Amino acid sequence: MTELVGKGIGGGIAEGKVVFYRTGVSDKRDNRSSGGSSQNELEKFRSALSAAISENEQLYESTLKKIGEEQARLFEVHTVMMKDAAFCSDIEKMIIGGHTAQDAVAAVCERLAGVFMSTGDDYMRSRAEDVRDISLRITNFMGGQDSSAEKILPDEGKVILCAETLTPSQTVKLDKKRIAAFVIAKGSFNSHTAILARGMGIPAVLDVGNELFTCSDGDYAVVDGNNGRVYVAPEGMEYSLREMVAERADQEKERYAYIGCDNVTKDGRRIELFANIGSCEDADFALENDAGGIGLFRSEFLFIGREDFPSEEEQFSAYRSVLEKMNGKKVIIRTLDIGADKHAEYFNTGFEENPAMGMRGIRLCLSHPEIFETQLRAMLRASAYGNLSILFPLVSSVKEVVRAKEYVTKVKKELNEKGIKTGVNVEIGVMVETPAAALISDMLAEYVDFFSVGTNDLSQYTLAVDRQNGSVSDFYDPHHEAILRLIEMTVRNAHEKNIWVGICGELGSDDTLTERFLRMGIDELSVSPPYILPLRGKIRKLDLRRSGVIV
Repeated sequence: MTELVGKGIGGGIAEGKVVFYRTGVSDKRDNRSSGGSSQNELEKFRSALSAAISENEQLYESTLKKIGEEQARLFEVHTVMMKDAAFCSDIEKMIIGGHTAQDAVAAVCERLAGVFMSTGDDYMRSRAEDVRDISLRITNFMGGQDSSAEKILPDEGKVILCAETLTPSQTVKLDKKRIAAFVIAKGSFNSHTAILARGMGIPAVLDVGNELFTCSDGDYAVVDGNNGRVYVAPEGMEYSLREMVAERADQEKERYAYIGCDNVTKDGRRIELFANIGSCEDADFALENDAGGIGLFRSEFLFIGREDFPSEEEQFSAYRSVLEKMNGKKVIIRTLDIGADKHAEYFNTGFEENPAMGMRGIRLCLSHPEIFETQLRAMLRASAYGNLSILFPLVSSVKEVVRAKEYVTKVKKELNEKGIKTGVNVEIGVMVETPAAALISDMLAEYVDFFSVGTNDLSQYTLAVDRQNGSVSDFYDPHHEAILRLIEMTVRNAHEKNIWVGICGELGSDDTLTERFLRMGIDELSVSPPYILPLRGKIRKLDLRRSGVIV
């Protein structure tokens, strides 16, 4: 039996025979010049683009009817991208320069996808899927090929559909009555395949890697979409896996039994469980998993993957949407955290030798007050529609906090003078993700209402290990005692000043540390939505009166 480990996006457990997605569509690029006239190649591109846009509008309508508005909006994004003047102009310039239409489309889309993939943000990486989907569909119309996988599905019964990747258009063209689950070698929790799978109510596990290709068509598999596990058995071992299905089904009943329960230990210690989200759509998934609020709303998704800054109205609409969905529950929005592994070319920040320690987070906002004030106006306007808190990233000094708060005060005063309502009690917090912030947390606590510990950056800065650098991954230990002591110091200093402390980094979902965090006095854990209910179960079984004992 083979066990594959990936990222589960929910949907429960499914079983069935493995079928690999194969369409026979070649993605090889023709790097030769066209050999024909540029005008013919331009006409070929424009005709294919028009057909792709028309198909896209049909996909929007069918997705709206079959799955829902949230999922259909993915194809609105595709239409906007295909109609973008700069996108079309770049392709046509390459064609006029002598490239074939197919090569020009592939080259421009590949370059744009590369920009999205260069970020460390899952949501922005999912935009690369959009670009590749668009590229495939336009080039398919040039060659008259069909990228649909319908022909591989059985007439009866359901299969475990496996693939290296699935684009949004490929996914929605599938008959969900024939799909028991998706298993994808690449992809992320926020990928559009994940969003569509959730909307279709189909279990899925993504990012299982190349081990997926050790499996074969016809193998029997069990997919645990909640825990990110895939169990594959060769012929003759189905019985043992069916026993596992029954066992996991019992576990799922226990998991969902925690919906509506308090996050309280046996001895009465309470902690809040919030969700980390990277887009407006993720708020729905947070609510499905019974999140007590949004502990980290990454606002940079509005800024990356576009030609220019989002307007105040666009930002306001996004923030308001999430606040209204959460219906009074706390929503903590992090101010723009562009930089390091998240890029937007139109910022023109220039080359940095060490971007992780460069112009990013609060530094960028304070260096560009016009951008900062626009975002603060959108946030404060939206605060009238819910329980909004503002979070400043990558703080390392009191001076930064004082300056940032001055902008908040200024913007709020200007809005109120114009008669524009804002929230009454908008909390201000800082991310503790530098050792400097942890070490002066007693001083910072004088100026804010809460701390949110960003354990990802705190770990790499404390250990001087780049978490994106695979060659030093063996030296990256997020359980290092130095990191845990910095967190404990932060909690102690915060509570002495009567402010609360949360964790929004990956360590928050590490259940081997849950008890230690509770003993430290952490007030809130903010995690990806699928981790909320398992953590609640863990917390409710703890008894802090008994050292290291779960009862």
